[in-house]
Amino acid sequence: MLGSMSAAPPARRRDAATTREAILTAAVVEFTEHGYARAGVRQIAERAGVTAMMINRYFGSKQGLFAEVVDRSFGPPTVVGTERSGAARTMARALAERTAPGAERLDPFLLTLRCASDPEAADIVRRGIEGHAGTRLAGLIGGPEADVRAQLGLALAAGTWLLRTVIGTSALAEADDARLAELLAGMLEPVTRETGAAPSPGSGSTPADD
Repeated sequence: MLGSMSAAPPARRRDAATTREAILTAAVVEFTEHGYARAGVRQIAERAGVTAMMINRYFGSKQGLFAEVVDRSFGPPTVVGTERSGAARTMARALAERTAPGAERLDPFLLTLRCASDPEAADIVRRGIEGHAGTRLAGLIGGPEADVRAQLGLALAAGTWLLRTVIGTSALAEADDARLAELLAGMLEPVTRETGAAPSPGSGSTPADD
């Protein structure tokens, strides 16, 4: 009798990295679509195919999970490039292309828009902007007040995204991408070049009279 009994199948080993990735992917969608306050841990767990207890196990809390979502969203260089040379033109071109009709949406901006009204989430988003895109752009442009100038550049990018993509103002929504990139580059050039440096070729700017 004992020989005829089949052994119980071994328990399936859970892949921690895969589980963690599934939770993060689901959380990016939930927070971006519904904002911080309305995105529930239970809904994120259902989307990821795990239990709510697993989320607390891997991330500690909803706040901890959101902090990692912000890092995930703002970490990659979506608009701010990685090269100092021609930083304004690179950023302008990427912004024009990424906000064009039918283009892939810019999740970091949408995440910011949906979550900024919640004080707890806004503080995490602020740290994400400063620690990723802000630090990256400030490092590219260098010089005095690099942080201030970098965040002015990001403000221009965020405003362009909001009006062109979310609100859809007609002039920006219908603008030619190449022409829009040219105009944006001219606006970004003064704040992204080092103080005293000559304007980049083709930016349309002229050196300031010092």
